[in-house]
Amino acid sequence: MQRQTMTVKEVADYIGVHTDTIYTMVREKQIPHLRVRARIFFSKETIDNWIKNQATMYVEVGQVPSY
Repeated sequence: MQRQTMTVKEVADYIGVHTDTIYTMVREKQIPHLRVRARIFFSKETIDNWIKNQATMYVEVGQVPSY
């Protein structure tokens, strides 16, 4: 059975940011995640949808994201 979750490091590598950025986004509830005790996990499908929605949001509003 293939694993359906990703770790903080895997998500950081996947979207091209530092792990500290992911931890900040989790703390500020800016990225969908789940917790199992002290560990943080992400569903790949949910992250893919989140990325798609982030891109759509900027296109609809007509803004360019400031990273």
